[in-house]
Amino acid sequence: MAGVSEATVSRVFNRVGPIKEETRLKVLKAAEALGYYPNAIAQSFARRKSGNLGVVLPYVPKVHIFSTYYFSEILSGIGEQVRELGYDMLLIFRKPGDDNGYIELFRSQKIDACILLGTTDTPEERKALRALKEANHPFCLVNQHFAGEDFLEVDADHEQGAYEAVKHLLDEGYRRIAFLNGPPGYSNSADRLKGYVRAMTEAGIFNPVDDPDEAIPAQWLETGNYSRTSGYESAFRFARHLDSIDAVFAANDRMGIGLIQGFRELGVLPGRDIAIVGYDDSDGARITDPPLTSVAVPFYRMGALAAKLLLKENADEAVSEFQEGVNHISGHLYQMATRLVVRSSSAGSQA
Repeated sequence: MAGVSEATVSRVFNRVGPIKEETRLKVLKAAEALGYYPNAIAQSFARRKSGNLGVVLPYVPKVHIFSTYYFSEILSGIGEQVRELGYDMLLIFRKPGDDNGYIELFRSQKIDACILLGTTDTPEERKALRALKEANHPFCLVNQHFAGEDFLEVDADHEQGAYEAVKHLLDEGYRRIAFLNGPPGYSNSADRLKGYVRAMTEAGIFNPVDDPDEAIPAQWLETGNYSRTSGYESAFRFARHLDSIDAVFAANDRMGIGLIQGFRELGVLPGRDIAIVGYDDSDGARITDPPLTSVAVPFYRMGALAAKLLLKENADEAVSEFQEGVNHISGHLYQMATRLVVRSSSAGSQA
């Protein structure tokens, strides 16, 4: 109908090569008259590309993953860039500990590149990621760093964020500061522990040691799983040592909110009897009673940067669009700055 070759039609729809405007409009007009749309599956076979960016998420039964601030912000950032760059986003769930099947996703041409969320540092995970790297499949890890590896990673400066949170408590006059950390399989848990210990050591409360765990009194350290429930339960354990604890730094807001609820049930008023600082600066931090001091993490921008690094050919161009707040640490590791947001849950000497 357009009076051109199939190759010309293909170039028009795929926006490839120089095409005269008159020819382009003729093809589009014919397509509209015929009600023709390119078949995405046929295109993927022809190009050997799916047009999909895969996002692998952990599947945890009874956990509403999309309602969590962390995942919703990162996915929003990824989705915005995927839309702008003409791709689709394919969400893939896997149970922790299951065979990850990353290689199969690429071999079956379901995805062209992959962002991995919620990974943990285990020998099995490292082996699977090394296999992806050796096969030259493009992937990016968000909010997880694997020391000693050269994977593409977008992370936040969690050590500095934790340091500033604890330094704030110290400046407010608190000295007996406990720490509720996340699971040890996450690199950000280790980073926040380093920041906590660094601040307490600089203040002369801890003695310098090689192992951060050895510096902390046992009653000052608890480990949760980043859920509100684990924070709530930790409040009762911390409450046994209130004679030696006057503040708690929690590794995320959900645990911080759980701490507030648990302490209130015990008659211990957060912001008055004990100070609490969270991490993430989620929406929930603003509406707790009292509002929760927290460390803001740019999860949305982290997701957006990860997508750009994978889908744009030039990494420097992808990073330059973020203007500031992104540090290229080494190799393929990009790190974003955090920011402390002070609210009344940590009121101390200044208040």
